[in-house]
Amino acid sequence: MGRIVRRLRNRLAGAALSVLALTLTATGCGGSSEASPGTPAGSGTPAAGQSVANRVEPLAERPTPRLPATVRSAGGEKVTVERAERVVPLSGSLSEIVFTLGLGDRVVARDVTTTFEQASKLPVVTRGHDVSAESVLSLRPDLVIAETTTGPAEAVDQIRAAGVPVLFVDAAGGLDDVGPRIRAVADALGVPAAGKELTRRSEERIEAARKDVPHGEKPRVAFLYLRGSASVYLIGGADSGAGSLIEAAGAVDAGAASGLDKDFTPITSEALVKAAPDAILVMSKGLESVGGVDGLVKIPGVAQTPAGMDRRIVSVEDGVLLNYGPRTDQVLESVVAQLYGEDGAR
Repeated sequence: MGRIVRRLRNRLAGAALSVLALTLTATGCGGSSEASPGTPAGSGTPAAGQSVANRVEPLAERPTPRLPATVRSAGGEKVTVERAERVVPLSGSLSEIVFTLGLGDRVVARDVTTTFEQASKLPVVTRGHDVSAESVLSLRPDLVIAETTTGPAEAVDQIRAAGVPVLFVDAAGGLDDVGPRIRAVADALGVPAAGKELTRRSEERIEAARKDVPHGEKPRVAFLYLRGSASVYLIGGADSGAGSLIEAAGAVDAGAASGLDKDFTPITSEALVKAAPDAILVMSKGLESVGGVDGLVKIPGVAQTPAGMDRRIVSVEDGVLLNYGPRTDQVLESVVAQLYGEDGAR
């Protein structure tokens, strides 16, 4: 969840808040075990009640890249990819796309948010959520694929200065971004037909998951970002990135509906009472960091909400919840199943 860290950093001011930013990075905002650059990490275990598979499902037919390919990066500049034998995607979502396209054998590194099983033994080239240019360049990549939020800028500039093509892809903000991001990566890798096929498959599966959403009164769901080890407790607002998923699950984003127009706001009893969530959506590592549901309801204001009183908590693994990649249908299915129960009852 480097996007969250970077957004928070952009809004932090003052010495005390600078310390908080450093703490967030040090404690691993993505929730995974932090590994030093070049060090393999374990695949991790999904939290109880979280049904998203820890593996990606590649397309049935493995595509053959046709290169060179010239594509436009997110900033509008043209990027020419001559080779794609050694690829470094710098986010979990981008790694998921490359592997699902059937080109995972070309990926030579991962960032800390890439937690699915097929990539678990790859070396990590980030320190916290910051890219290590030295670690990336040591692997002699043909192509680096980054999010528009990837940083620091100095590291990215160093990679470019070494002559490595860097493709920037717009950061995901919702369900509508799944297809465009897949196609952007596929085009750069010289497999546009596979990109169209994966987009079709992903969108069809998301639509199928939507059909299982019960109709009736919509529950209010608040997305809470928690890192108990750093004493970070935030409620998501209109720009948190969770609203699209919550709405697809047939619910109302309680934070946005209560007037929170920022991405994240520190949790207060007043904010929670105003949001009045019927359920709370969290990342599994965040939930663990506060001591599970028992610890969550001890956060001031949580126990006074309908969600806290009913202990109605929806938990999805950190490395996939807001990826908006090829496993988004599984994320949506998990949220729906936990939110309404197996029988669909509210």
